[in-house]
Amino acid sequence: MNGQVAHPSCSEATALCIHSHTGNEAFSKGDTMSTSVAVYRNIYTEDRFRQTFGTEAKPNGKGRLRETLSKPCRCSRETCLHLLKERVPIFSWLPKYRLRKWILGDTVAGLTVGILHIPQGMAFALLTSVAPIYGLYTSFFPVVLYMLFGTGRHVSTGTFAVVSLMTGSVVEQLVPTPPALNSSSAEAAELEAQRIGVASAIAFLSGVMMLCMFGLQLGFLSTYLSEPIVKAFTSAAAFHVTISQLQNMLGLRLPRYTGTFSLFKTLASVMENLPHTNLAELLISLLCLAVLIPIKEVNTRFRQRLRTPIPVEILTVIIATGVAYATSLDSTYDVQIVGHIPAGFPQPRLPALQTVPDIAGDTVAITFVGYAVSVSLAMIYADKHGYSIHPNQELLAHGISNTVSSLFTCFPSSATLATTNILESAGGYTQLSGLFTSLVVLVVLLLIGPLFYFLPKAVLACINVTSLRQMFLQFQDLPDLWRVSRIDFMVWLVTWLSVVVLNVDLGLATGVVFSMMTVVCRTQRAGCSVLGRASNTEIYRPLDNHNKCYEVPGVKILTYNGPIYYGNRSFFKADVNQLLGLTPERIRSREKARKALEKREREAISTVERGVANTSFSSENSEFFKSEMSENEVQAVLIDCSSVIFVDVAGAKLFIQMCVECQKMGVRIYLANCNESVLKILTSSGLMNYMNPQHIFVTVHDAVVYIQLQREKPSENTMIWV
Repeated sequence: MNGQVAHPSCSEATALCIHSHTGNEAFSKGDTMSTSVAVYRNIYTEDRFRQTFGTEAKPNGKGRLRETLSKPCRCSRETCLHLLKERVPIFSWLPKYRLRKWILGDTVAGLTVGILHIPQGMAFALLTSVAPIYGLYTSFFPVVLYMLFGTGRHVSTGTFAVVSLMTGSVVEQLVPTPPALNSSSAEAAELEAQRIGVASAIAFLSGVMMLCMFGLQLGFLSTYLSEPIVKAFTSAAAFHVTISQLQNMLGLRLPRYTGTFSLFKTLASVMENLPHTNLAELLISLLCLAVLIPIKEVNTRFRQRLRTPIPVEILTVIIATGVAYATSLDSTYDVQIVGHIPAGFPQPRLPALQTVPDIAGDTVAITFVGYAVSVSLAMIYADKHGYSIHPNQELLAHGISNTVSSLFTCFPSSATLATTNILESAGGYTQLSGLFTSLVVLVVLLLIGPLFYFLPKAVLACINVTSLRQMFLQFQDLPDLWRVSRIDFMVWLVTWLSVVVLNVDLGLATGVVFSMMTVVCRTQRAGCSVLGRASNTEIYRPLDNHNKCYEVPGVKILTYNGPIYYGNRSFFKADVNQLLGLTPERIRSREKARKALEKREREAISTVERGVANTSFSSENSEFFKSEMSENEVQAVLIDCSSVIFVDVAGAKLFIQMCVECQKMGVRIYLANCNESVLKILTSSGLMNYMNPQHIFVTVHDAVVYIQLQREKPSENTMIWV
């Protein structure tokens, strides 16, 4: 018989003979490999394999639970030091700091990023609908805190355009700008205080959420924002940022729209008010764009040759401030300027916590976006430079950063794309670069800040728009995404359109739901295939893709490439019924034929009175196969569970139902390659009451050889020779 060979040199039932030789007899001409392996061993069911090679029983659940709970509570000097280094990573990496090798790179990179933080912090404050000074605060406190608690060596935290935009939408909803507001009045100061109160409350609540997630060890939740979702979301959010800055670039005093279709409402309002454009601010914007875009392109293209990128943003801010001061643009041409920027540190104060019920829903989205972008950036550069980050520790770092910073009138912060890229390309090595970044911002806060009084807001708007270059360029990934995975391409497209058409938060939610639905649909339509055997091997492959493989006579081998659960059990059953030809009419006719055959067998045995053996458990009784079925008809169904990662209660009940239906047909069910969790669920659900436990095998080939041997009634000690 094919697959079984007697071997004279192996007398014991458990012998294993492996024969290796070189030559071309087992391979076609031209193949590079020429080594063949022959294995001679016993047939293994799951029970027999577990008895032979399984591990000893684990201690009971109470003991394991007690040990798990008591382990973190053990207090010793080593445990405390380990916990301190784990939760405050600066105590871990600072003693190992290579001063001579790393200090220059960290210093240059930190100073470069600090110079960039100044104009970007003030610019992103406009997106948040607060005064520019609060952007400088947000560029200082989170940087210091992340240096102490973060694990990303090349991560630059601070103001981020997308997070600022989302925060600004909430601020505008709760504290809208009244028409004809005098910027120098007491009413304007009160309005500004209310706005930063709401923004800092969002930062506080976001930090608390991250700390709660850290306590529950929920760092894995960031994985639900897949790479296509994050890239599509940030790219679409870049359009929102650009459209929202048009009014500042054109010198228009327009209300900020929020909610669904806000992008189109803002664009329509700008188009409607184009005749009221301030020509001076339009000229300033065009000049700034003409300077910023080419120089930033030079920085990008010659990044490897430039020791540090050209600080075009801060140079533009300094020049524009000087020109505006010299020509009195604010009074002569009614150009909007930044205004008073107080020097010194802010006084600690509580955020507007009374607004927490109103901001809770939006803060959830802001929290997930900030954390997902931060962890994604940290992982990208960690993989590039060969170190690891800890997602749960990142939750703690960003949670502390946002919570503590909110007490100093900061709005939500996260890792930023542009500054992180510059930090890495400028030669940063460790988190110590954050110290030099914060020193630059500190000097501005204490000394230089008031000098930016005459800075035109149009300049900050241009800095906002040009900082989004990386986000717009993510469209370049679409051709590769289409080539690699059409489903991921659809996720990208749906997320992008949802964010652009609906809004930032609703679009993100739509993208996440659509992405998860694609996963569910793929598990529902995983597909059931018939396996065939490659000649003279133990290899089984789907016949659809391997037409030179053949079906084992009398055995239908099925495989399912996904979990079997309540969501796809009906699809799995339909596929199996179609492949086996199981219909209610055929099941009834076969059941009648089987019962008639059993009745004739009972009548034939008239000399001995005894009970009839249970055909669903008898592995020796093959008379029904031989008398009722033809040689090529399906007599056994073998299900390869190697791709079934889990089974729920509904799936287990489906297995029982299939066993019952196949028994009515006179067909036995066999299982192979079940993982431990699947086997445990099937056993606990009572499947062993409907099928023989000895019909569950370690491999498909074990099961096939066993089925063939049962048809030929071999001896007890059976070997397989491949």
